[in-house]
Amino acid sequence: MSWKIGTPDTRLDAPATGRNREPILCVLKTVLPTKGQVLEIASGTGQHLTFFAPHFPALTWQPSDPDLMHLASIEGWIEQLPAANILPPLQIDVTNDAWGMHSVEVILCINMIHIAPWEACLGLFRGTQSILSEGGLLYLYGPFKQQGKHTAPSNEAFDRSLRAQDPRWGVRDLEAVVDIAQEHDLHLQQVIPMPANNLSVVFCRRSQDGLSIV
Repeated sequence: MSWKIGTPDTRLDAPATGRNREPILCVLKTVLPTKGQVLEIASGTGQHLTFFAPHFPALTWQPSDPDLMHLASIEGWIEQLPAANILPPLQIDVTNDAWGMHSVEVILCINMIHIAPWEACLGLFRGTQSILSEGGLLYLYGPFKQQGKHTAPSNEAFDRSLRAQDPRWGVRDLEAVVDIAQEHDLHLQQVIPMPANNLSVVFCRRSQDGLSIV
């Protein structure tokens, strides 16, 4: 469902957004299509999407989040930084298979799967398989383990802090995520190292004949 907040200033500020938005934008400029619709899952404060959207005026951007406070913040940032190609946010919980969306060309998910139960990662891929068009892209960003090992001591410490907050959270194994993606007709296209020991991970939706359209 859509959500509209009418309070004067409901914006939240995530300092990490200011640090990672430019590097993520550089990657998005190389992978996003020239037109279509981008669904952002777990938009959080809304700062990422409202920063990216003006750089891609031919794309329509759909923010979403399950949390009411985040939905209010997204509305606040849209009001502060309006763009004609940003739609009102939707309340989407990826663990609920009914996302209320039809076909989209891109799904963007930044810093979610490690700050959520594993069921959220599974739900993300189920939903992606349901609504992502053939040849469409799923973009993930965040820290990952590779071959069962942390890629930096800072990621290992971050993983411990996440699990201390909620034992269901934690930095995910990239290989496990790729395995789940393949079960849902998504082909790993690129893994791009990012600042602060994060990764951009790009998947492409296979066509019905089993091939990836690139």
